Amino acid sequence: MSETAGVPQVPHPTQGLNDTVHHRTRLGIMTVLHEIDRAEFGYLRDTLNLTDGNLSRHLRTLDQAGLIEIHKGYHGRRPRTWLSLTAKGARALADELTALRELVARIDGNRGPTDTAEKE
Repeated sequence: MSETAGVPQVPHPTQGLNDTVHHRTRLGIMTVLHEIDRAEFGYLRDTLNLTDGNLSRHLRTLDQAGLIEIHKGYHGRRPRTWLSLTAKGARALADELTALRELVARIDGNRGPTDTAEKE
């Protein structure tokens, strides 16, 4: 914590954002996995409107960070890939949402009646 003119300064809420989680696509992947516990690759691809390659690249990043688990298997004779959040991934998502809430609260707290009128 730093001080400015003798007043302790808390870190800006953006300092709590995790670059790995914060990317729009990765945040979407983690949110979907949080909502349904486990998802098939094709479901994520279609839900988030991604290409196979784009989704694979982001899944690799999340997997390397230990935020998701990748399970490969078969459904009948067809190979399938299922994905789920790890405990570390669930904590990272919760931390990201906390930082975003703090950022929104900071913005909402700084908006007075005249601020709104000036922007219109």
